Amino acid sequence: MAYTALYRKWRPLRFEDVRGQDAIVRTLKNQILSGRIGHAYLFCGTRGTGKTTMAKIFARAVNCEHPVNGSPCNECATCRAILSGASVNVAEIDAASNNGVDNIREIREEVRYKPTEGRYRVYIIDEVHMLSPGAFNALLKTLEEPPEYVIFILATTEVHKIPVTVLSRCQRYDVKRLTLDALEDQVRTVLTAEGAAFEEKAVTYIARTADGSSRDALSLLEQCVSCCYGETLTYERVLDVLGAVDQSVFSGLLRAVNDRDFTAVSAVVDALVSQGREIGQFVTDFIWYLRNLLLIQTGNPGEEVLGVSAEHLARMREEAEGMDVNQVMRYIRVLGALSNDFRYAASKRVLLETGLLKMMQPAMETGYEDLLDRVRVLEDTLGTASAGRPRGVSRDAAPQDADPYGDAPGDGRADRAGFSISGLPGDGAAPPRKKTVEVPPAVYEDYRTVSASWKDIVAGEGRLFSSVFRHSTVSAGEEGIEILFGDPYYMRLAENREKTRTVASILEARFGKQFKVRLRLLPAGDAAPEVVSGKRIPGIDMDIEEE
Repeated sequence: MAYTALYRKWRPLRFEDVRGQDAIVRTLKNQILSGRIGHAYLFCGTRGTGKTTMAKIFARAVNCEHPVNGSPCNECATCRAILSGASVNVAEIDAASNNGVDNIREIREEVRYKPTEGRYRVYIIDEVHMLSPGAFNALLKTLEEPPEYVIFILATTEVHKIPVTVLSRCQRYDVKRLTLDALEDQVRTVLTAEGAAFEEKAVTYIARTADGSSRDALSLLEQCVSCCYGETLTYERVLDVLGAVDQSVFSGLLRAVNDRDFTAVSAVVDALVSQGREIGQFVTDFIWYLRNLLLIQTGNPGEEVLGVSAEHLARMREEAEGMDVNQVMRYIRVLGALSNDFRYAASKRVLLETGLLKMMQPAMETGYEDLLDRVRVLEDTLGTASAGRPRGVSRDAAPQDADPYGDAPGDGRADRAGFSISGLPGDGAAPPRKKTVEVPPAVYEDYRTVSASWKDIVAGEGRLFSSVFRHSTVSAGEEGIEILFGDPYYMRLAENREKTRTVASILEARFGKQFKVRLRLLPAGDAAPEVVSGKRIPGIDMDIEEE
């Protein structure tokens, strides 16, 4: 007997065998039991979740001679004929290769004739979104008023491509992705029935990699079982077969990225490539690892939610405490963009190393989130974290009886820009004093320079910043610069996001001076004033130096 793939061998034959779709199964069974059977159904959802399987079970159930609690018996002549594909009353059509008007016209001709056996003619149209506009129009009238013995079951992974005129004539069922527990149970059941020994950790990884798809889970399982034929299916063997890595690798890589140690990062990538691991899968798993860190930072999930061991969970909590939420979100954003770029990459390794370098060096990017990360790096460089406080924890987390701004004498802190600077604790000795970085205040010529190069400054600071401030002009005076807006909408955006402080930080980083900045909305109809030598700018309390 020819070998049958696992996903075909274990395809459910009754409604009771369908996993993870309890609400849909209950509805379909009740319709069969009560005789309230519709004429058009639409199953939509991601791949491998049971759309076509439920359509075939339903086609047998409505024609079954001895249905059992709404499910087909699979023993009568009608059920056996449909299972073998010999029944002329159940037609499965692939719309990807039969998507023309002529194919639908053939169906319209066939529905004129009553079924030769059974009660219903059932047409299962798979990937129905592939039909041409003309084919949809040809199907529309028949779909709206079919004969009482005809049932249409449409299945699609892209429901948004189906015309609303078709959607409104169907009973729509959204097929959900299977949960991790449901997939684990399925993989475990198949392994037990096949007589294969396995580790629970291997089952969990296969189920998580399947990403909610039952068919993907069984396909991955078949690949792993073939490699371990006659042996125990271990977690390490699954990683080898699927080209994946253990979570400890992600932990070590993340620590190297946070320490900005590119030598260690390059060593991890080199080991990844030399062992033949799939780089795309590695990035996907790394994103999932960072997602778990984000969950730990924003809540208190257990081992079951994250799908990790107690040992890994303890290590991840330690890493989450030492990082800022914005930093983790930036890492996820960089890796997400990297994953999209892989399809066009000539060398995935070079692209991966470039992405990891971006994670280590936020100065390479100019977005708003990247600016926050650059400030964090600057704080670490200057030693701004107070004694005993882990990196990434905000000043608000300090005890209430402590002075968060370092106003107490002799504590080695400075209060410039609201940041505290202190030394790290020694072995019982007083913490060493850090040098305060003195930044000189800007003078009038500096403000004139900013005014003259304002457009270039805005253009170089990323899309989020420039989207607001490219609608502004700058007026310079002896006491500072004033950013002028003619549109109140952009003025509100600048105020709501506290851009004034951000502008001062950007100018300080660019010119090495302390700048005084304020925002002002121009009256309706007024144009932005220009700087004129020897005169006062109308409406602005700033003196202009005579030349």
